[in-house]
Amino acid sequence: MNIKRQNIVLVLVGILTGVSISIGSGVFAERESGATPVLPVEELRTFSDVFGRIKNDYVEDVADSKLLESAIRGMLAGLDPHSAYLDQEQFKELQVGTSGEFGGLGIEVGMEDGFVKVIAPIDDTPAQRAGIQSGDLIIRLDDTPVKGLTLNDAVKIMRGKPGTVLKLTVVREGAEQPLKIDIKRAVIKVKSVKQRMLEKGFGYVRISQFQSKTAENMVDAIDKLKKEAGGHLRGLVLDLRNNPGGVLNGAVAVSDAFLKKGLIVYTEGRVSDSKLRFNATPDDILDSAPLVVLVNQGSASASEIVSGALQDHKRAIIVGSRTFGKGSVQTILPLSNGTAVKLTTARYYTPSGRSIQAEGIEPDIKLDPVRVSALENAFDPIKEADLSGHLMNGDGKETAAKTGKKVGDDKAEKPLAQSDYQLYEALNLLKGLAIQREQMQ
Repeated sequence: MNIKRQNIVLVLVGILTGVSISIGSGVFAERESGATPVLPVEELRTFSDVFGRIKNDYVEDVADSKLLESAIRGMLAGLDPHSAYLDQEQFKELQVGTSGEFGGLGIEVGMEDGFVKVIAPIDDTPAQRAGIQSGDLIIRLDDTPVKGLTLNDAVKIMRGKPGTVLKLTVVREGAEQPLKIDIKRAVIKVKSVKQRMLEKGFGYVRISQFQSKTAENMVDAIDKLKKEAGGHLRGLVLDLRNNPGGVLNGAVAVSDAFLKKGLIVYTEGRVSDSKLRFNATPDDILDSAPLVVLVNQGSASASEIVSGALQDHKRAIIVGSRTFGKGSVQTILPLSNGTAVKLTTARYYTPSGRSIQAEGIEPDIKLDPVRVSALENAFDPIKEADLSGHLMNGDGKETAAKTGKKVGDDKAEKPLAQSDYQLYEALNLLKGLAIQREQMQ
């Protein structure tokens, strides 16, 4: 590379790194404050040499802006799976995504060994309906191999015009061969909070993703359950399974809703702005009623903040399998040209000082997902009330044998144990905790 081009590149690198450069002397001068560390001169010379080689020898002419943007992307991608450079379009999509409506397949993804790993499918999206599961490795997008793509490149392929179909080739643990799954793209409208009554007095709230209004929506959902229960709940199941995370403030506010005092989560990083502490405010929306939290390997980030805080304060029993272990903080740093940098700036710690990163939250009660099926040719057992000429019970009530639905009744609702065994066990645990609490009062 000629001296003129080398000098131009060194000046440009100096501008990008925020230092002044003395051309010709080979010396990089620090800022007057002396705060900037000495730059790796030899490595930057190597960078400028590669830049020049590409400009002179590559088979096609490449714009300087493209080379430098690629260098920035590579620099961030080499840090960890979550740091990234966001161009203007990606930055806008990120802002839309946190508000609850965006286009795509409906999966939260990361990178693992050069492949796209599914953290969790989002509820009521094409990906979930197509059978995508947490832990799946996506190795091909249509005819494009994922190996060699950045996460941003892969996400850009997965997004597209609603109604178009994308074929995913997926490697799944336990499957002998890669699976080919067709998914039709759609505008994803995420309703982050759903609720229903499991049994009288026992409510269920599902949070599929943490958005800016998730805590507010959760409080509304619990208020509806309270009214349905006659004023108060005997207990609540909070379902965070396959919840990939989302907005930090949403997780803090959800935790705060169940805690009366104490630390919720804190972050530690290299700069002072990354050292944050979040504390609970008075009042518990459940009035200290028992709480069970369901988690699994698809529960990540903000989900782990909530489950970790409630576990450390002994406010809830955590049930399920070990969570994903995504305990790092990404800060969005807007740049002057409308782009942004998503940079990992800190780690999350639970109130007791546990790092979530690469560890996850170990549940209090481990419960792997299983499938329960009804016995074939099941029949009602013979009871006293079935015997001819049996005595009445004396209080004038009709015997149980003459009321209720028979086993095998087509109109009977599918038992919870069959539709969701983990939730069934969580409800049983919740009822036990409620009985114990009521006996002690």
